[in-house]
Amino acid sequence: GGADYRHAGWSFEFDRGEEGDRFKLDETLGAEALLLGRVTYEGFAAAWPSREGEFADKFNTMPKYVVSSTLQEPEWQNSTVLKGDVAEEVAKLKRERDGDIVVHGSPQLVQTLLEHDLVDELRVMLFPVVLGDGKRLFGETSDKKPLRLVDSKVVGDGVAILVYEPATSGMK
Repeated sequence: GGADYRHAGWSFEFDRGEEGDRFKLDETLGAEALLLGRVTYEGFAAAWPSREGEFADKFNTMPKYVVSSTLQEPEWQNSTVLKGDVAEEVAKLKRERDGDIVVHGSPQLVQTLLEHDLVDELRVMLFPVVLGDGKRLFGETSDKKPLRLVDSKVVGDGVAILVYEPATSGMK
C-alpha cells in the first residue's frame, strides 16, 4: 500500500532473509524487461533512479513498459507507454521480446493478464500477516484459472515464496 494506506510499509516489517533477497535479485537479474501498471511505475520511477547497486542498476537500465491511458511522457530511462487494449499490447510485447517480462505489484494489471491467459509464471511472496483490507491481487475472472505449484520455500521471518504455472485444463 502507498503512503496513504493505514498499513503503509507493512512488508518492510518482515525480514526475507538471505534466501528471499537472493530470490528477488535473481528474478530481477534474469528479467529482460519490466511491465508495470501506472501507479506502480510512478512509485518505482520516483525511487529507483536515485538508488545504487546491482538491483538498482538492472532496474534503471532495462526496458520498462507501463500500461496507462493517462501517462504521456515517461521520464524514467528506457520506458515505453503501452496504450490501447492491454491484452493485445501485452500479447504483442510477449511475441516481440525474448526472455522474461516481469510484473511487480500492479494488481489491476495482473488481474487483466490472468483473465486473458497472458501469465506464464506467477511468483507470490506470502507474508505471515492478515491486514484485513487493501488491494487484492486476485480479482474476479470470467472462469476459473487453475494453477500448478512448481516451487515453494519459506524464507526469513516465515515468508512463503510460491511459484505457479498455469495448469492444463485436463488437470484435477
